[in-house]
Amino acid sequence: MVAYNVSLEGKTILVTGAAGFIGSNLVKRLFKDVKHVHVVGIDNVSDYYDVNIKYERLKEIENMLKADGSGQQTWQFVKGNIADKAVIEQLFTDHQFAVVVNLAAQAGVRYSITNPDAYIESNLIGFYNILEACRHHEVEHLVYASSSSVYGSNKKIPYSTDDKVDNPVSLYAATKKSNELLAHAYSKLYNIPSTGLRFFTVYGPAGRPDMAYFGFTDKLRAGKTIQIFNYGNCKRDFTYVDDIVEGVVRIMQHAPEKAVGDDGLPVPPYKVYNIGNNSPENLLDFVTILQEELIRAKVLPADYDFESHKQLVPMQPGDVPITFADTTPLEQDFGYKPSTSLRTGLRAFAEWYAKYYGENQ
Repeated sequence: MVAYNVSLEGKTILVTGAAGFIGSNLVKRLFKDVKHVHVVGIDNVSDYYDVNIKYERLKEIENMLKADGSGQQTWQFVKGNIADKAVIEQLFTDHQFAVVVNLAAQAGVRYSITNPDAYIESNLIGFYNILEACRHHEVEHLVYASSSSVYGSNKKIPYSTDDKVDNPVSLYAATKKSNELLAHAYSKLYNIPSTGLRFFTVYGPAGRPDMAYFGFTDKLRAGKTIQIFNYGNCKRDFTYVDDIVEGVVRIMQHAPEKAVGDDGLPVPPYKVYNIGNNSPENLLDFVTILQEELIRAKVLPADYDFESHKQLVPMQPGDVPITFADTTPLEQDFGYKPSTSLRTGLRAFAEWYAKYYGENQ
């Protein structure tokens, strides 16, 4: 187990992608657990998916602080693009960030095939701007989102952070691997403690509508047919959002140690961890549990004819047949392993979906 060397209490923390799925949940968790914390969030609130969900997440953060009413924690939201260097430089000048958590990114594998510009802007230029700002304004720890997609069509499972990951099968994956390489270089050159987090298929309430489980729900509710890729033989290491956030908060509190190597130069204070459920689920099983929970939450009628609304189709370009996280380093260093069961997580999603779309018809 590592010893925590970064205290979050009383600190100013930057969360990029704060209106996003993981970002908004992280901000709420920080306000729930950390005393006297000041969180600055930035998000460009892109229309890649329904912006109403993003504004709903931001409203939840504001409502949480109002309900607390103590004024001991503060929140500032900036609508801006991390690819705008002037905006980032101003943020770092105005605030002395102790910890930076970069979750802003253009997500999605399939979208990267048709809209590559968005990935270069956000995932490369945006991340470079964050690195440059951390270089010129000293921070205690930079934590950033990578992705399980960096493993590409890796045949060895479970995926270990020791595996070679130089065969990306999508532009999205290539940009995430680039983030890790850039962070390593900046850690080496400028002694910036950085930790990359390879997230595995994150799901939960108020999640991303472009994710399969959300899209399936929309289509089933509308009476449309859902397509299950690779004839249902895909396996995914589905990870509940609260489990992801728990991992992020723990990792934020331990910056990789600075050290000097035999050459007299800094050893990069750099780490990468998988955060996944360590238990891949077959896509057909996943969809069956989702259907049962949607019926339970009354999103679908009890007599829903599921069989007539599903179609088994071949694999899509850029997809991989299995994702499976080796979480041993996370367990060894932080005593933590995601553990929320698929049914528990999908039940929470189905109940949120019923409430959100019931109120927003």
